[in-house]
Amino acid sequence: MQVGNATYDRPEDLPETIPLFPLSAALLLPRGQMPLNVFEPRYMAMIDAVLAGDRVIGIVQPRFDLGEVDLAAAPPLCAVGCAGRLTALQESGDGRYLLSLTGICRFRLLDEVTAGTPFRVARVSAAEFAEDFEPDRGQDEVDRQALLDTFRAYLEANHLETDWPSVERASNETLVNALSMMSPYGPAEKQALLEAPDLRSRAETLVAITEVTLVRAEQDGDIRIN
Repeated sequence: MQVGNATYDRPEDLPETIPLFPLSAALLLPRGQMPLNVFEPRYMAMIDAVLAGDRVIGIVQPRFDLGEVDLAAAPPLCAVGCAGRLTALQESGDGRYLLSLTGICRFRLLDEVTAGTPFRVARVSAAEFAEDFEPDRGQDEVDRQALLDTFRAYLEANHLETDWPSVERASNETLVNALSMMSPYGPAEKQALLEAPDLRSRAETLVAITEVTLVRAEQDGDIRIN
């Protein structure tokens, strides 16, 4: 598959060692687009480094089962993240980078390495996520109507609108992954969506999480859930 100016067709095409960007409740999925506003010096240095290299960054959550974490203290990380390629960058003029990552594939974090950098670096493997390199794989197995019905219920509960013609034109893969990435859920739910074994499972997980959240919000008398 083509991501920016690079081609990634198999797990071996992902660099074995990549810099890590730990972000809580953040979700990047293959071929998804993630905007980032980077201002911390260590991550500014990371962007400078990847621009001179293969432009690949690993988005991974801190472990969320350990209570409050201090990102500055290098907390333990989840075992699975998603690699993205830096495909757009703009300098803000006030010391920030505004950039976009395009998801390549998920990875399993093997171990962190000492790289002498202010940012974290790890050895990773995409071997168990070979299907991520096949666009639209499994999208015919997605219950699109169930997904759209749940999305509509979420919008109505929160008094929101959307561009339905664009939604209708989106492929199942684009729809499932975009809704998963945009969903307002917490770290555990985002990790479950990331680690879903296939597109159908991810869609079913998203529908289930949303339905439970809507029921709980209605029971609590607070229908808004965003």
